[in-house]
Amino acid sequence: MEHTQMENGRMMTAFVLKEPGIAGWARVPRPQLVPYGAILEPVLAAPCSSDVHTVFGGGSRKAPNLVLGHECVARVLQVGEEVRDFVPGEIVAVPAITPDWRAPGIQEGNFKHASAPFSGHQLGRSQPGVFAEEFLIPDADTTLAKIPDGVSLEQALMCVDVVTTGFTGAEHADIHFGDTVVVLGIGPIGLMAVAGACLLGAARVLAVGSRPACVEMAYRMGADEVLNYRDGDIVRQVMDRTGGVGADSVIVCGGGDDVFAQAIDMVRYGIGTVSNVNYFGGTGNLPFPKFSGGRGMAGKTIHTELAAGGRVRIERIMAMAKYGKIHPELLITHRLTGLDKIEEALYLMKDKPADLIKAAVAINLDR
Repeated sequence: MEHTQMENGRMMTAFVLKEPGIAGWARVPRPQLVPYGAILEPVLAAPCSSDVHTVFGGGSRKAPNLVLGHECVARVLQVGEEVRDFVPGEIVAVPAITPDWRAPGIQEGNFKHASAPFSGHQLGRSQPGVFAEEFLIPDADTTLAKIPDGVSLEQALMCVDVVTTGFTGAEHADIHFGDTVVVLGIGPIGLMAVAGACLLGAARVLAVGSRPACVEMAYRMGADEVLNYRDGDIVRQVMDRTGGVGADSVIVCGGGDDVFAQAIDMVRYGIGTVSNVNYFGGTGNLPFPKFSGGRGMAGKTIHTELAAGGRVRIERIMAMAKYGKIHPELLITHRLTGLDKIEEALYLMKDKPADLIKAAVAINLDR
């Protein structure tokens, strides 16, 4: 009996990837504190499309019973002896992208892939994620983000992944004042790409999507027109609205493999930029259209980007919410309570009911 109690003390409940295509609950070891790290408990968490891809979309092989999740606001439970800026009891934003800031590649500016491909995206991939009773952040001072006064926990939760990813798409689209920008896909990421494009000076934003809740929100985020791919060839719709010239920039935030070629088709020759933050599952190749690619000489720039992360990035984005420049809390359409509701929230993100944009799960909120 004593042995069982000791074992239970070292174990905890977590929502894990059991095997490709199957997620569920398991007992896993509790995290062990490290000198620069912090152990936290989730307070507000959200599954995202990346979790759906990890479970149902294949990709690289993952560790057995990998704890899922990388969108979280959390309470600090313990800090390591080398942690300076955070204390137990503090509620903080946990960036979805957590680079190893001590890797040599950081000094080359390779923040997202410094020590290996996707080394910046560790939570719920190469290290246990946040959908558990407790989780570890190995380097607290460089990773965890202070939530400013006046920023709600829901705003902070949306900033840790959704806002920074959408803004990454906009930042790499080379947007100038007066530009026409197309955003392909208006799920949560695309909606924040719309907002980011407007903040960067786009005069005209054409968003592409069909779900009513997302269409309505796209207008609220600043879209001038929402085009429905079900109404006809989306490239032709964009070319018709741009006098046959094409958009100055295209931000790819959703869709299947065909959207990559569509983006190249609809962006301007010579100075057009395609910025992709969309995840393309599986293997093989993405199509590159020879004709609209100028048979390799169109002068069109393509960026393929993982979201930016880290403490400074997320604190700066939360400042945008503090001063009313963005309202990311509007993206939350479904609210659940209890760690056990993570599974339901994941399936909401997988099934995408018509009224869904984002689901948030409150955990340990009143403690």
